[in-house]
Amino acid sequence: MPPATSPADPPDVIVTALSARALAAASARAGRRPAAVDLFADVDTRQFAAPCIRLPAAGLRLDADALLAALSAPALRGVPLVYGAGFEDDPPLLARIAADRPLLGNPAEVVARAKDPFAFAALAASLGIPHPEVLAEVPGRADGYLLKRIGGSGGSHVRPATTGAVPPGWYVQRRVGGHPVSVLFLADGQRTVIVGMSRQWASPAPDSPCRYGGAAGPLRLPERLSGPLSAMVARLAAALGLIGLNSADFLVAGHAFHLLEVNPRPGASLDVFDREPMPPLFALHIDACAGRLPERLPSLWGCRAAAVHYAPAPVRIGGAIRWPAWTADRPVAPARIAPGEPVCTVLADGASVGSARRRAEQRRRYLAERLPAADTMELQP
Repeated sequence: MPPATSPADPPDVIVTALSARALAAASARAGRRPAAVDLFADVDTRQFAAPCIRLPAAGLRLDADALLAALSAPALRGVPLVYGAGFEDDPPLLARIAADRPLLGNPAEVVARAKDPFAFAALAASLGIPHPEVLAEVPGRADGYLLKRIGGSGGSHVRPATTGAVPPGWYVQRRVGGHPVSVLFLADGQRTVIVGMSRQWASPAPDSPCRYGGAAGPLRLPERLSGPLSAMVARLAAALGLIGLNSADFLVAGHAFHLLEVNPRPGASLDVFDREPMPPLFALHIDACAGRLPERLPSLWGCRAAAVHYAPAPVRIGGAIRWPAWTADRPVAPARIAPGEPVCTVLADGASVGSARRRAEQRRRYLAERLPAADTMELQP
């Protein structure tokens, strides 16, 4: 991995998201000099990006005024920007950012259309893509329905629907069964190239049964499934005019599948796919935004899993902790992390999606046993 950017090297790109570490690492792998703006400014984000600016966190959502103030710093004015998770519920913020700098990703109006649950459901229906029923109100019986926040990400906002009024900014979706499969793809506004598919899973919490747990890939599905999924992604991307790196999330059950949503930006699966012999995905994202797609992409060797480790109990992070090499998103010490909040990401490789996930879960349990009071503990590799 390239060395950290030095203060003498002005940034040539800004990466921003709820957590910008994966984007910062991907941009560094592509030979860029990133600045990062997010809610954590983790140790490894700081290694890749300079400056690395931490925004105030309120319920794990971006503060628009604080973000715009950070971007107005003299060293960052006019610098092109790539965004990740955290903007789906505020497309106007993307429009404000794009007013004074190049936005390397989907424009605000595309994000707004992709994340409007009712417009998106209508689009899926017009394209013949199975999609769960969405409603503005809870039906007579709430059983079998979920309550979701419009523009929410990460799954923590999803909960079983109950009778009563739906809060403003929320909607109801019929629950469907299946295994979560995500398709990462490049798009140029008309065409698509599939980067890979991954298996995702939840890390349930008492009040967040659908909280994102991790992903492993590449997932090699039989042609009878991968072919239709790829074709649906191509139709959807063309209809929305998507550009750059995006992902589409499905639930697959046997021969049946349902499209859940499109994430119109790079996401967590960068940790799974951005590795040799794959060309740097950050560079491919920028090329795709400019209308350039690769003819083909290489197959990855083996599989990789990236799992989020949430604090099962209060965690103290002391300055003497030495994090294993298989962790990412390492908090800056000293830090106190409340139960249920993310601590770090755990990475693992394996011969298959299942073996990579099992190894990541073993490592995650190792951290869970040793971190709660780890002020001075040295974690083993």
